[in-house]
Amino acid sequence: MMDPQARRARREERRRAIRRRRLGVLALLLVALAAIVAVVLAAGSGSSSPTAKDAASAARARPSAHGTSGAAKLAPGVASLATPAGRGSPGHEAVPILMYHVIAPPPAGAPFPGLYVPPEEFAAQMQALKAAGWHAVTLDQLQANWTRGAPLGPGKPIVLSFDNGYNSQYTQALPVLRRIGWVGVENIQLTGLPPSQGGLGEDQVRGLLAAGWELDTQGFSHADLVTLDAQALHYQVADARSVIQQRYHVPVNWFCYPSGHYNAPVIAAVRAAGYAGSTTVVPGWAHPEDDPYRLHRLRVLGGTEPQELLSLIEGIRDDPPAPASYTGA
Repeated sequence: MMDPQARRARREERRRAIRRRRLGVLALLLVALAAIVAVVLAAGSGSSSPTAKDAASAARARPSAHGTSGAAKLAPGVASLATPAGRGSPGHEAVPILMYHVIAPPPAGAPFPGLYVPPEEFAAQMQALKAAGWHAVTLDQLQANWTRGAPLGPGKPIVLSFDNGYNSQYTQALPVLRRIGWVGVENIQLTGLPPSQGGLGEDQVRGLLAAGWELDTQGFSHADLVTLDAQALHYQVADARSVIQQRYHVPVNWFCYPSGHYNAPVIAAVRAAGYAGSTTVVPGWAHPEDDPYRLHRLRVLGGTEPQELLSLIEGIRDDPPAPASYTGA
């Protein structure tokens, strides 16, 4: 395990590298601007040279260096995250992403009791986060900041994600977040968790959307993606996205790896399906320079006191990037 000082040094080196790249982009912009000015001056002095005209046309057609660098992080088909001209430089703020499951006390014999956070405990955690200066944003808002500098609002941004589509996320988490003006990110699975077993109904999903929540997915059935062949992987990743888009008329720009399992073929399938990125179960903060298909998250377990949660969040700020693959080992 890398010691904290080494992690901080690594992060700082990466940030310096990003600043150097941005200075390089600025230099390219200045060169392009100088070329355009030279062409315009030549044209004003009576020059009608075909070479000058071609240079001016090429300069006008060339995308800006800023626009290109922002769009390069986006997967094909993510039109809602296109970088508009003149909207500012890409953001550089690192953001923690929390992971919740069931907002209820664990029933007797629950196989994973740690995934149950009682409603009063959840409410106390949210109040502690707010008192500490945090406010909730969505992954789409985070990506918009990282690519085109869209504001994330006052205070410290944090993403609250909810996995699997449990009914309690609507009945318990939604009212708490609504009272403080916050939103969540729902990572829904389409089958395997029907309303009769505590899953969200379609009307409840639409209620989350009406409250400003973002809808993303874990696929159809929470399958272990690293064990699937190409056809089954496409079904869980690409087909699931299409079904949710058609059913709820939302972009579904983010994928959540079931159980956090991923490898190179899984990442390639998520990218090919048009997702902007994906989230893991590897603790740490999400950084703009990280691979967007391996974003960190912090799992919040039942019994976590509010102040303990604040300490946990701060303690993983400088954790190293998520590994190239993760299978739970």
